[in-house]
Amino acid sequence: MARKGSSIRLSSSRISSLLLSMFATFASFYVAGRLWQESQTRVHLIKELDRVTGQGKSAISVDDTLKIIACREQKKTLAALEMELSAARQEGFVSKSPKLIDGTETKKRPLVVIGIMTSLGNKKKRDAVRQAWMGTGASLKKLESEKGVIARFVIGRSANKGDSMDKSIDAENSQTDDFIILDNVVEAPEEASKKVKLFFAYAADRWDAQFYAKAIDNIYVNIDALGSTLAAHLENPRAYIGCMKSGEVFSEPNHKWYEPEWWKFGDKKAYFRHAYGEMYVITHALARFVSINRDILHSYAHDDVSTGSWFVGLDVKHVDEGKFCCSAWSSAICAGV
Repeated sequence: MARKGSSIRLSSSRISSLLLSMFATFASFYVAGRLWQESQTRVHLIKELDRVTGQGKSAISVDDTLKIIACREQKKTLAALEMELSAARQEGFVSKSPKLIDGTETKKRPLVVIGIMTSLGNKKKRDAVRQAWMGTGASLKKLESEKGVIARFVIGRSANKGDSMDKSIDAENSQTDDFIILDNVVEAPEEASKKVKLFFAYAADRWDAQFYAKAIDNIYVNIDALGSTLAAHLENPRAYIGCMKSGEVFSEPNHKWYEPEWWKFGDKKAYFRHAYGEMYVITHALARFVSINRDILHSYAHDDVSTGSWFVGLDVKHVDEGKFCCSAWSSAICAGV
């Protein structure tokens, strides 16, 4: 009986030891798991703290913070200005500076395209203009490359297209290469306004110049004086420059300056402000406006009145420049030849 009791006690002791060992093992696993979870939590909290406080970097001073804020504001302002500048360039309101390619300037932008209105039988006048100031061949090219002035005679076609007068103009142009021939304009006084309109449209489409000038074939143009005068208006994107007036509208059919649509100008029969005479100038933006709207811009009896009418409803700066009054003795830009 004593041996049996002793065996029972030994068995109970072994079971207790086994249970204790199992409990200790489970406790170890539990503690280790909790420690691992806490360590992971600490790592996460540290990362979040670093992110919030500057990604682990040392704190910056108040002065440094203000500098960063000011820099960011300047970047925003610069970005906004660049967007406005880009939009202005697309509208043609900003001059395009020559770009650099491999350290070399690209071709210089022309200053002005001068369209010299001429007629089919005016070869002697054209020759006088070529000899006086426009030049031919190499001298004409030099005027373009050195002065930025492109000069061309502007002419329409004969009422009988293809006749000897048209052929004469074609032959002259093959020798001089200094014409803009408008095939859809009949060379006649009543087509003068349409001729000027299509010249501005053609020139704006072909040449990206700062200015576009209408002139006639019996004046002498002082290129240097013209260049210096136009240079003063380079920053005005919508300048309309010339010898300005608001003259009387004549309703008598026999009058030299008869205006068939005289009734449109009110009871006092006075024209709106417009550049008149032998020469006037518009900027690139205005020439582009004429080009885009050529089909709907109305033409009156006289080209100077018509040109003025196209800009009446626009935000245009009318520049009354006495130097463009070619008939005046004091004119420094143009004079009769």
